[in-house]
Amino acid sequence: MHSGKRFGALEFAVWTRRSIYVLTILSAIPTVLYFLGWKFVSVPWQPIAILGTAVAFIVGFKNNASYSRLWEARQIYGAIINDSRSFGYILRDALSGKDPKKVKEMFHRHYAWLTALRFQLREPRTWENMGTAQYDEYSKKYEIPERLTKLDDELKNYLSETELQYILSKKNRATQLIASQSKELSEAYARGDINDFQWTQINQQLVKFTDDQGKAERIKNFPYPRNFSSITTYLLLLFILFVPFGLLKELDKLGEGTVLEGWTLWFNIPFSLMVTWCFHTLDSVGEASVNPFEGSPNDVPITQISRTIEIDMRDMLDEADLPPAITPKNNIVL
Repeated sequence: MHSGKRFGALEFAVWTRRSIYVLTILSAIPTVLYFLGWKFVSVPWQPIAILGTAVAFIVGFKNNASYSRLWEARQIYGAIINDSRSFGYILRDALSGKDPKKVKEMFHRHYAWLTALRFQLREPRTWENMGTAQYDEYSKKYEIPERLTKLDDELKNYLSETELQYILSKKNRATQLIASQSKELSEAYARGDINDFQWTQINQQLVKFTDDQGKAERIKNFPYPRNFSSITTYLLLLFILFVPFGLLKELDKLGEGTVLEGWTLWFNIPFSLMVTWCFHTLDSVGEASVNPFEGSPNDVPITQISRTIEIDMRDMLDEADLPPAITPKNNIVL
């Protein structure tokens, strides 16, 4: 997540410079051909304007859908924050008097669940963008924690060796950690350490965690529909290709009767670049937010949120040696 006031203008220019180079060349080719006498390359601008209207609608639709996916992902992790705090004090108050060691063990297992979940959500998918040059270059400004360490090493901080090996043998580690919590809870209930009401309360929190995990996995594993994504790309490409051809005559006529006659044609390059860059960048902005867990600077900061939850829950147990909060690097926090 970008934590500054805004992306700088220079930052944006550098981020989109590859598209600027390509768009400049695409604008220059018809301009040079027209200047050399190939007047027939000019096309009426009216059909292009109609196409531009369609592109504006579909790019706007995509950006709206991208923001909805991002905001839903943030709401999911907001729910995980609240549910974790509730789980912490309910569990502490129910079991601390009878088995404080078990409380600490279940707290640590919850930290392990948060860790396993964020590692699963950071796993790359074929439709995500972090592998492309534009996004890969920008990612060098910050660090994606899940790519610097291994899940095995992180879980060692929270689980016993026996439980660690058991969890690592499973495909969906986060799910199995919740299942282990449920098993511990059932055993405590069978021993009489908690009553019916307490068992129901804590079990309801585990169900909420399962729901939160499932919602996050749905966003992670179901991409923005490929049909909408593809048609947006194709229409945008057509529009970008035709804009420089549609502005030729209009800009050539701009200088008639003035000292600039014959030269205003060259305005086609900057004006076409400006129009096509706007549309292309709007599409890129939507694409940058459509996968909110991949590790881009526009993603939900799930690592920071997980650390905040761990600090809050350790504080509930009056632990003195709290882990440090995760702070932004170059205005980016993940």
